[in-house]
Amino acid sequence: MILNVFLSIAQIVLSVALIGAVLLQSKGEELGGVFGGAQSIYQTRRGVDRLLFTLTVFLAIAFFVLAGINVWLSGGFTA
Repeated sequence: MILNVFLSIAQIVLSVALIGAVLLQSKGEELGGVFGGAQSIYQTRRGVDRLLFTLTVFLAIAFFVLAGINVWLSGGFTA
């Protein structure tokens, strides 16, 4: 029972961090890029952009793994 509370709190913290990472990624975009406008120049990710992208991917994977474990421990999976 205490493990479920710990996992729920960890999932909330991960979700806030994931939202922050996604919002920080779109901060450098132009307004047209946010609403689906095409960018005229393709650039590779370097430096902080690449680190932020990798961090976002890691947070997303960790969030979904933690969500699955939380559901499994609470008895949501009946397989």
